[in-house]
Amino acid sequence: MNVRVVYQAASLCLSYPDDGVLGSAALIGRALSEAAPRAAASFAPLLEWWEKTPASEVQTVYVDTFDMSRRHALYLSYWTDGDTRRRGAVLADLKRRYRESGLTIDGTGELPDFLPLVLEFARHAPGEGAALLQEYRPSLELIRLALAERGSPYAGVVAAVCDTLPGRSPADRQQAMAMAAAGPPRESVGLDAHDPRLLPLEPVGRR
Repeated sequence: MNVRVVYQAASLCLSYPDDGVLGSAALIGRALSEAAPRAAASFAPLLEWWEKTPASEVQTVYVDTFDMSRRHALYLSYWTDGDTRRRGAVLADLKRRYRESGLTIDGTGELPDFLPLVLEFARHAPGEGAALLQEYRPSLELIRLALAERGSPYAGVVAAVCDTLPGRSPADRQQAMAMAAAGPPRESVGLDAHDPRLLPLEPVGRR
């Protein structure tokens, strides 16, 4: 399996579905089929939904899923650090790691822990990127479980990313939370179970 293809495909699929992203669906499908057939099956529900659903509806569902509900927040350090002061240091460290790898994220308008940007980093530097994704494995798994509970076609995309990492994915939220070394900070809402939040393509962030 070519993990770089998986990471870039996931970066695109989890970005805001503007015309450019939606127009890349066929290319994403072909690249996954050739380079990562197992992952292609996980992406298929989303790509098929894109194909048969009006763009305006896809965009509305994306905003409703990821912007209007903390339960599906795509900001990885939100789940581990919530809205604490420590999160600022975490974000600064992520920017440093990107910069040292040669990846520029200026102009994306997103925080460096935004999952599509983390995935773009993983495509750019697979070793360091996979290590970073593993650091935030509990966040990824909680997002995956929440999307699956919602019946979202995006769940398979996050599941495909988790499948690139060592070890089994947890079966439920309790097991996912047990993966974390410690509970959330006092100010955090992230890991609270009752209040959860290479392709020839260009890197993308939120439009």
